[in-house]
Amino acid sequence: MKSSFVFQPLDLTLRNSKTWLLAGAFVAGNLVFPQLCHLIPNGGLIFLPIYFFTLIAAYKFGLKAGLLTAIFSPILNSLLFGMPFFALLPVILIKSCLLAIAAALIAKKSRSVSIWLIALVILIYQVFGGMAEWAITANFQAAVQDFMIGFPGMLIQLFGGFIILSLMARYER
Repeated sequence: MKSSFVFQPLDLTLRNSKTWLLAGAFVAGNLVFPQLCHLIPNGGLIFLPIYFFTLIAAYKFGLKAGLLTAIFSPILNSLLFGMPFFALLPVILIKSCLLAIAAALIAKKSRSVSIWLIALVILIYQVFGGMAEWAITANFQAAVQDFMIGFPGMLIQLFGGFIILSLMARYER
């Protein structure tokens, strides 16, 4: 498998019905995947499932599709399933939006997908999201929890995201 694929990230507009349909599909993925992960004790903390489809949406379909997915996924999960807890929504929303912004900008700038670029996206949203969480909660332990407990989830984002985005790049030609 090649380590880098050239591809054309899309930058869909909010007036485009495709943006809303794609965001809806990615939100649905972000509803189902966390429910599967929550079947495992602490699965949400370990696998960080709420972020997976946001990464794909933003990296391939641009900032608007990514932000729609980043915002609606945690809110709907909280309303429908009680997870994440309402008190954690601000932190989750910040991290989700940082992920969408980082993924969309890096994809647009690089016009390629690689393990290293996805790792950079994950590092950006985790570091800056952790700093925001520390500022909001005044709890350093909570701020670095994703790096300690959620490392398997970051690996799923890294390798799963790379595989899916690489397949998209391969089949768009």
